[in-house]
Amino acid sequence: MKTATFPAVRVEPELREAAEDILQEGETLSSFVEQSIRDNIERRRVQGEFIRRGLASRDEARRTGKYISADTVLRGLDAKLKKARSKSKAKA
Repeated sequence: MKTATFPAVRVEPELREAAEDILQEGETLSSFVEQSIRDNIERRRVQGEFIRRGLASRDEARRTGKYISADTVLRGLDAKLKKARSKSKAKA
């Protein structure tokens, strides 16, 4: 498969300098830009899927009339957070 290129992007010199200043050893500006694009594509995919699931859940709740209270959700999230923190401490 042939490779393709992204269009050249004109930026302020300060932005380019800031990007060059944070490059890790052996990293090129091109590889940084490519990874940034990949990361943003993935973030937007995940975000879109999250929104899709949320809307589907909303529609299902409206359809069935079954809702979960915010207090129940927050208690569940708090329990997950406590469990994750205890696992993290156990590894340390």
